[in-house]
Amino acid sequence: MGKADMPSKAHSYYYGVADSQAGELYLPLAGKPAVVVLLHGGYWRMPWGRDQWLPVMEDLVARGYAVWNLGYRRVGEPGGGWPGTLDDVAQGVDYLAELVAQGVAIDLAQVVLVGHSAGAQLALWAAARMEARVRPLAVAAVAPALDLVALAAQGEGRKALAALLGGTPEEVPERYQAASPLARLPLGVPQLVIHGGHDEDLPLALTRNYVALAQAQGDPAKLRIIPEADHMDCLDPAGGMHAALCDWLMELCGSERA
Repeated sequence: MGKADMPSKAHSYYYGVADSQAGELYLPLAGKPAVVVLLHGGYWRMPWGRDQWLPVMEDLVARGYAVWNLGYRRVGEPGGGWPGTLDDVAQGVDYLAELVAQGVAIDLAQVVLVGHSAGAQLALWAAARMEARVRPLAVAAVAPALDLVALAAQGEGRKALAALLGGTPEEVPERYQAASPLARLPLGVPQLVIHGGHDEDLPLALTRNYVALAQAQGDPAKLRIIPEADHMDCLDPAGGMHAALCDWLMELCGSERA
């Protein structure tokens, strides 16, 4: 990617007072582009943050999309966990409407949420919000955490779910019901679910089950399995997961390639 392909504008914005309640908005060279909202993974915990997405962000902007690389408070910092982490994502996505009110040229009718791993849970949760100021056109869940009760029972995520939600499914069942993408079906928006054939972090069987149930409940959900990919493949813009995402984005809302 040459310099001519790089974004002409990149600004940091805070939607709250904490350092993590911020995002970087990257705009392509011209036009009123569709917006890809990136939500990073990392077990909902410190120290993992939105810097994971930088290579992907650069590629998406070069393809003509605006990118809102959204941060949120995580477990391990004040306000992280339940409900602050989820509230931050809601506020951060809705902040796009405030940016438009300030004169930023982005298309709120074409906002697509893209989350990786724990960020996929957050993206799907945000897509299901009926009270949202900014309603997403669609959501992509990559190497996703989809069934939080099953993941907690299997001990996945290094006990991260209990830390995020403040207990086990037996102790705080209402929180798992509110946060788990599986429990919130149908979401009412198109979904692309991408899973690697060599993902050793999150079970492919749970992903297959989620997509089948989403489709049975009327959601337009698609499953793409990338046989050679592992859990982190999506962070490589040359990888198969990213290629599947970009193909879907093109079908969904086109692009203005630089």
